[in-house]
Amino acid sequence: MAHAPAPVALPTIEFINTEATLQDLSSAVTLLFEPAPPIVAHLYSHRPYASFSALIDETEVLLSNPDKYLTLQEQLDVINAHPRIGAAKANLSALSLIEQGYTPEDAAKKVDATATPSADDEETQRTLKRLNEEYEAKYGFKFVVFVNGRPRNVIIPVMEERIRNSTKEAEMKVAMDDMVAIARDRLKKLNAAAKL
Repeated sequence: MAHAPAPVALPTIEFINTEATLQDLSSAVTLLFEPAPPIVAHLYSHRPYASFSALIDETEVLLSNPDKYLTLQEQLDVINAHPRIGAAKANLSALSLIEQGYTPEDAAKKVDATATPSADDEETQRTLKRLNEEYEAKYGFKFVVFVNGRPRNVIIPVMEERIRNSTKEAEMKVAMDDMVAIARDRLKKLNAAAKL
């Protein structure tokens, strides 16, 4: 039995539909959604897919109706699969690095031990750490937002607003909606990279 290629690129949808093991699908889905076993289990049981876009569409159905398909703990596991905004570079995937506003060179290196962060970068990191802690204390899960390459300091007022003026239910919905938007953007980038 063939195995999926290392997750630098997505395997073919034909492989996902006909040969992929649960682990193979998990490797592919992690590129799009981060490691989220409840999503993988659902997607595995709903194969085949016409395309990766259709696979994301099925995930959108799952995440738009989470109470129908997932326990509360599974919903939290899916949300908490995403890295914290401003997490240490070493803990982020290459795609997460770029999405969080690091340069492609940062993503390629992951960590530059010789780089000295600026005072502004250090302040942004401290503020994001504090806001992540406040958000998680209030809602019980990680903050998820479709960063889309915006600088980390631009996310600070978004976090502050959502901490002040939202509810747990609204935040869970936003997190799941944004996860789908992130996956669609990642698919677009992976497809573009595959054409190079």
